[in-house]
Amino acid sequence: AHLLDMESGVDRIIRAIVANEKIAIFGDYDVDGATSSALLARFFNSIDASYQIYIPDRHLEGYGPNIEAFEKLKNDGASVIITVDCGTTAFEPLSFAHDIGLDVIIVDHHIAEANLPDAVAIINPNRLDEESRHTQLAAVGVCFLLIVAINRALREASFFSESSSTQEPNLMDLLDIVALGTVADMVPLTGVNRALVVQGL
Repeated sequence: AHLLDMESGVDRIIRAIVANEKIAIFGDYDVDGATSSALLARFFNSIDASYQIYIPDRHLEGYGPNIEAFEKLKNDGASVIITVDCGTTAFEPLSFAHDIGLDVIIVDHHIAEANLPDAVAIINPNRLDEESRHTQLAAVGVCFLLIVAINRALREASFFSESSSTQEPNLMDLLDIVALGTVADMVPLTGVNRALVVQGL
């Protein structure tokens, strides 16, 4: 599935993995956001990447990225932030993140506005300029496609070569959590969603 900004997002994440930069996963607090966060964490664990997860407090921080959280993640040593199930309309926090030197990759499925925030990549099948037919994906499905692209790029870069201590993960093992997030977000079980849920079950 070709999604706008996928290549630039993958390129930045690959550079972070290879250089052992700390990646922060900023997830929404619902099941789609939590499973998206866990999905990326399971993948990063399998390839020994450095990461942390940040889930905002629903009552104290509200929905989506915020300036205080980005500042904390920067102080904790993160250089790349992947927002999952949020971020497409977070203009002020994303501008702040850019100003303090954070590279943000948005992985989302919520309807976008004509203008997009300042980010390295905005991977969202519901961007107004997106031509992908997979508009029914939950965020966890978009995250899975991102992981497939990252894994392929790592393979092509010989990250999983015989001389490497890191073995290529079996991405099919991640589909149980993709199925959970997809069903919990109540998106239509058609097309690629149906395939992800069938395989995940």
